[in-house]
Amino acid sequence: MAVLDNDTITTALEGLPGWELHGDAIRREFTFDGFLDAVAFITRLAPLAEEANHHPELTNVYATVTVVLTTHDEGGITQKDLDLAGAINAVV
Repeated sequence: MAVLDNDTITTALEGLPGWELHGDAIRREFTFDGFLDAVAFITRLAPLAEEANHHPELTNVYATVTVVLTTHDEGGITQKDLDLAGAINAVV
C-alpha cells in the first residue's frame, strides 16, 4: 500500500474529527471520565485493529488514551491508517 502525499492526508483529515498530522503519523487524544472508561475504549478498539490487521500505538495515562497510526511497513501514512481512524471514531 502506497504512502499518501500531504495534500491527500490533509483533505482526508478534514473528515476525521480530532485527528491531526503528527510527523509521519496521524494522532488523536481521547479523554474519558476515568481510568476504567479509558481502558474500556482500548478494549473496544482492539478488535477493530485486529480485524484490519493494523495495530495502532496506544498510550494510556489515567483517563487519556492517545492513538497514533502509521503504516510502519511503508514508512508513512497509508489508506489503512485513515480507514482505521474512521473506524475508531465510530466507536467513541
